[in-house]
Amino acid sequence: MDWLCCFKASDPELADGHSSSSSGKGKSLEGIIKYGFSLVKGKANHPMEDYHVAKFVQLQGHELGLFAIYDGHLGHSVPAYLQKHLFANILKEDEFWVDPGRSISKAYERTDQAILSNSSDLGRGGSTAVTAILMDGLKLWVANVGDSRAVLSRGGMAVQMTTDHEPNSERGSIENKGGFVSNLPGDVPRVNGQLAVSRAFGDKSLKSHLRSDPDIKDTVIDNNMDILVLASDGLWKVMANQEAVDIARRYRDPKKAAKKLTAEALKRDSRDDISCVVVKFRG
Repeated sequence: MDWLCCFKASDPELADGHSSSSSGKGKSLEGIIKYGFSLVKGKANHPMEDYHVAKFVQLQGHELGLFAIYDGHLGHSVPAYLQKHLFANILKEDEFWVDPGRSISKAYERTDQAILSNSSDLGRGGSTAVTAILMDGLKLWVANVGDSRAVLSRGGMAVQMTTDHEPNSERGSIENKGGFVSNLPGDVPRVNGQLAVSRAFGDKSLKSHLRSDPDIKDTVIDNNMDILVLASDGLWKVMANQEAVDIARRYRDPKKAAKKLTAEALKRDSRDDISCVVVKFRG
């Protein structure tokens, strides 16, 4: 991300790790759906700011796959907070089992409010987010804020499930809130010349000009769907959706697929932190 200046997992040891470089894998209890992840610190002179979630949980007789990428900026406190709290907040919404989309939207908003109210502890930074909830292997709910992205492979064809929230595309909303979009300094459009996304968690100093409501999509998982890739913009800046799908589909092991994606992004000289989760719906 570019800025200028509580559940039992089916594989506990892979629940929520974070380091300058990490990878891992897991699978559903039935062993049909598998996932792998890989995170690599970028070349920027700051600690790793990407966090992830990749795990299966059992809740009220259902199996949920929880997958996320959180891409922080100006520190790692906000993405670390999201890793710990966002899914928990979604799943404790009263109407989650009746209306998952509304519950996701409400939980995103409430989580952002909690971050802003604790800014003295969490600092002035922020984070993008892309989350995916797989319900009993049958229904997928994807949400995002910022430019971390989810791409689904349907019959080998890449389908983007998220919307990149960029300052130019949401200039009207920013200006209506009293902000502005500028390419100076540099050549990247930024909110008030600072932040290169138009929606984010946190960022208290810019929040009056930013949005934190997610775009949400859902789809039924059928036999045509084989891969889901969630990744931070450290990957998407140097790789097209179809390229990512094509690379991921070459590997039976989703951990190997995830590591290949991050390695390829590094090879293409992506300088940002690079993180991705690959979910394979068929082994």
